[in-house]
Amino acid sequence: LQQPETHAFDLYHDYTESRAGTSTYLNIVRAGSSVSNPGARNLDTGEELRWEVLKGDAITRAGLTVSDVTPATEVVVFRFPAVAGGASIRLRMSETYTDSVRYRLLGDELVWDRSFGRPANAVVLPAGWMLTNSSIPATVSTRPDGRVQLDFINPRPDEIAVLITARRR
Repeated sequence: LQQPETHAFDLYHDYTESRAGTSTYLNIVRAGSSVSNPGARNLDTGEELRWEVLKGDAITRAGLTVSDVTPATEVVVFRFPAVAGGASIRLRMSETYTDSVRYRLLGDELVWDRSFGRPANAVVLPAGWMLTNSSIPATVSTRPDGRVQLDFINPRPDEIAVLITARRR
């Protein structure tokens, strides 16, 4: 997490694609969030991947399979060479999100209120902040730089709603 006054957080996720002919990964931005600084890499070769951010009608014009497109819908399209039959590609995508509703200051308290759908997630508090609460059990550790890290496991097929609060040290 960046400092809460910015409402911004950096994220990355890894993905393995094995469907023959697939050449794009779509990351649909949650309503209420905006995306910046996308990037992606083929973890098998180290090659940087092309990407573009499309919004509203541009998504439909591009022929992308995205449901319920509105003028506010935003998607990051990561492009890579089509996967050959019997092969796979390992990808790492990164982005910065800004979301003033789900990541904010409430008085002097940092509030992170988002859901996780992936099986493993980590949240690293900004420098100078200490954890006061997590609504979902997490493994809490201190990184070498002094920041607090929370690791979450989601064994469920749906999302877990995670509410984290912290205060300045």
